[in-house]
Amino acid sequence: MSRTDYTHCMTTFERPFGRCFEDFVIGDVYRHWPGKTITESDDHLFCMVTMNHHPLHTNTWFAEHETVHGKNVVVGNLVYSIALGMSVPDVSGSAIANLEVESLVHRYPTFHGDTIYAETRVIDAVESASKNDRGIVTVETKAFNQRSEEVCYFRRKVMVWKRAAAPERRRPYADDVWS
Repeated sequence: MSRTDYTHCMTTFERPFGRCFEDFVIGDVYRHWPGKTITESDDHLFCMVTMNHHPLHTNTWFAEHETVHGKNVVVGNLVYSIALGMSVPDVSGSAIANLEVESLVHRYPTFHGDTIYAETRVIDAVESASKNDRGIVTVETKAFNQRSEEVCYFRRKVMVWKRAAAPERRRPYADDVWS
């Protein structure tokens, strides 16, 4: 059979996006991939969209002459948002709701050109007391830069489906597009 003969058996792979309640095991760690290098443009756009006009983030002269770091610092909520976003495919991609951010700590500054990586650990998983089709999972996420400094830490609670109740993934087109 040639490599262009597609009549043989074919396997279709679904990319996992989030997890069901039964998939969360206390102590498990998810290493999110890939990392993200934060550019000056990323930081400036985020500042403008969120109305954070502090010159520490957007004015090079001010940052060089009037701050303790001597250069622009990436706004902390962007660092948090990137780390949170990195965790979505592994943690909350199929969640019912993000319930709470219990804590958020910025441990080191992030600068333009730094690359952020993140990992999440499951610290609790309890069935819902009011609805038997879901559970509440508590996770903590750490974000690191390329110098191995932990730049951000947060702990959150997510409401997720139990497998039997999880909605089926659907697409707006037919399943037989390759036939």
